Amino acid sequence: MFSKILIANRGEIAVRIIRACKEMGILTVAVFSEADRDALHVSLADESICIGPPQVQDSYLNMTAILSAAAATGAGAIHPGYGLLSENAKFAALCEECHITFIGPSSEVISLMGDKDAARKTMIAAGVPVIPGCDMVEDPEKAKQEADRVGYPLLVKARAGGGGRGIRLVRKPEEFETAFRAASQEALLAFGDGGVYLEKYLSPTKHIEMQLLCDQQGNVVALGERECSVQRKNQKLIEESPSPAISQETRAKMTEAACKAARAAKYTGVGTIEFLFDRDGNFYFMEMNTRLQVEHPVTEMVSGIDLVKWQIRVASGMQLAFTQEKVALSGHAIECRINAENPDLNFRPSCGKISLLHIPGGPWVRFDTALYQDYVVPPFYDSLIGKLVVFAPTREEAIRKMQAALCELVVEGVDHNAELHMDILSDPAFRSGDYYTNFMELREKRG
Repeated sequence: MFSKILIANRGEIAVRIIRACKEMGILTVAVFSEADRDALHVSLADESICIGPPQVQDSYLNMTAILSAAAATGAGAIHPGYGLLSENAKFAALCEECHITFIGPSSEVISLMGDKDAARKTMIAAGVPVIPGCDMVEDPEKAKQEADRVGYPLLVKARAGGGGRGIRLVRKPEEFETAFRAASQEALLAFGDGGVYLEKYLSPTKHIEMQLLCDQQGNVVALGERECSVQRKNQKLIEESPSPAISQETRAKMTEAACKAARAAKYTGVGTIEFLFDRDGNFYFMEMNTRLQVEHPVTEMVSGIDLVKWQIRVASGMQLAFTQEKVALSGHAIECRINAENPDLNFRPSCGKISLLHIPGGPWVRFDTALYQDYVVPPFYDSLIGKLVVFAPTREEAIRKMQAALCELVVEGVDHNAELHMDILSDPAFRSGDYYTNFMELREKRG
């Protein structure tokens, strides 16, 4: 087991990892930008090192500074959290060269799954259902021919990156060339890779993901699915587990497909297979996230398994202490992402000093955050300031518990979206469970 881990991240996920390390008896090193000098993760860690100015490219994406901090403090491993460098194959490879354990899969696996075109081919070879489409195309004329074969509507998708960038929906042939070039250019600017491929556009669909935990001995365990269909501009707002739309039969098939995918990729660590699920009960591989997910707490709630601790354990070479047959999922969990933004002003980001903070309590209520009284939310980073998570025996009870927790949550000094979550939880479509990834779009159209 590692004696010291450096956390190459910030905010609530850095705090979450530090807490897990403390419970495991592992020393921690926090890295921080000049804007985060007073951040909670800095004070909680055993050691801390400033790695640069506020801008992420000069600090939290500064690979040399992070590796230098690990070497200077004697950290034997680096936990990347999510976002930032967590799915950066180059950074994972540099860790390997420096003989520092990257807490995640190998750089080769990150490269394979990060290239969505290569990932698609890997899944087809493994017998995992994929969305009809075509492999990567570079020539616009060839792409147009493939588009005619796939059929409209379709998506032009970047093979690299994520977060909804490098994606264009094309509804008719005359729109194709413009969309193709725009998606490729956006992908090139965002990810340094303009490669794109085509995929049939399926609508309406649900976004369902399956949590995986894989050790270095070849053991693969799936820890149930998460329903992630409440999204705005491809960014998730609410997640729940289990999905209210998945039958036991479909869940078993999805579990088998996810485990096949992990084995085909020779995956180790914590990872997630994302599926699209249509009204006819078909599901299709969309992509694999080779990291810890923002929404991992809902899986922890229904499984009773600490994903961060097990992520660290398997990275150190430990074998899983349980098999698929021993995984017992129960109850229902919901997570609301609390973002510092104003939904009434086109979701304008907000920053400022927290003048009043009250965190909800009670049995099976969890608020993962890095906020504290008088903390100043900086303007340089992602708007996520907390994740409110609840657990109850049934979905109906979980919804009521979340509503109660949201009513109790007080965050003054910045705008946030707690009221929007209250409205979503009261929406008849959400309460019925019969909602899809266009939920927010339809809701906004209704006004």
